[in-house]
Amino acid sequence: MTPATRQEVLGLYRRVLRIARAWQSASGQTEETTREKEYIRNEARTLFRKNRNVTDPKLIKQCIEECEARIEIGLHYNIPYPRPIHLPPMGLAHKQGRTLRHQEKLRKISKPIYLKSHDEVS
Repeated sequence: MTPATRQEVLGLYRRVLRIARAWQSASGQTEETTREKEYIRNEARTLFRKNRNVTDPKLIKQCIEECEARIEIGLHYNIPYPRPIHLPPMGLAHKQGRTLRHQEKLRKISKPIYLKSHDEVS
């Protein structure tokens, strides 16, 4: 990791922790605000620690873009949790074969950037 990339990643981590410190839930309830602040801190720690040993520049760039997207979406909608996506169900495909592999590939490609690591952590 280059020094510039390292500084960018550390800056993102500090930004997420600052957002968590100043976070106010949409409902304004103290318990909910506390729960959401804790979620933001735990999610940041988990994902940053998980990706600590990543050395591939393309993967690092993808992780940075995911972090920035999740920050912007969270601040815009005032919801710290990842927004769900609605993909067509896989109930029409057979349980094996090319059709299933094709649908799995399409689902993987169509997953938004802000949800790439969410399924791995949850």
